[in-house]
Amino acid sequence: MSKKNKKNQNDEAKAAQEEILNEENTEQQQKQVNEEEPTPEDKIAQLEEQLEHEKKEYLFLMADFENFRRRTAKEKADLIKNGTEGAMRDLLPVVDDLERALDAINKGGDLDSLKEGVDLIYNKFVKYLQSQHVTAIDSTGKDFDTDVHEAVTMFPAPDPTMKGKVIDTTIKGYMINDKVLRHAKVVVGS
Repeated sequence: MSKKNKKNQNDEAKAAQEEILNEENTEQQQKQVNEEEPTPEDKIAQLEEQLEHEKKEYLFLMADFENFRRRTAKEKADLIKNGTEGAMRDLLPVVDDLERALDAINKGGDLDSLKEGVDLIYNKFVKYLQSQHVTAIDSTGKDFDTDVHEAVTMFPAPDPTMKGKVIDTTIKGYMINDKVLRHAKVVVGS
């Protein structure tokens, strides 16, 4: 064979190889394009899978919320049911003291010691009320205020400076944490 024939054969072989490589590259590019652009069926399947996943997450979230709602409702019911337990437990010593005072009165004890005992019970009870943030409303001599006072009657003022002021307190009022627990029943000067 001549050099020209060999050269032509080599050129033809190279051209065939390049053609095969070009075809392979074209096939690979088409595969990549096909992989990059899913078919409508693939898109539908992917969206259905995503929808199913979102549904499951939603159901889990709703179940968690329902559990939270039930738990807080139960805790609230327990607080309402047992909320006064501590307050009542702290009042029991005062009741015990009052029972002892009644026993002493029935036995005919010394009047001064009975008075002193009742004063101690009263002071103990007032101290308990203060620990619960309950305070008495100071009314006598103050301006009449409908937010904390309830006028029982109006009475002519002994002097002009007492007009519109509280002359006397018939029933003491109380506040708890700056909120009126019971309005003071008062006599107002007119």
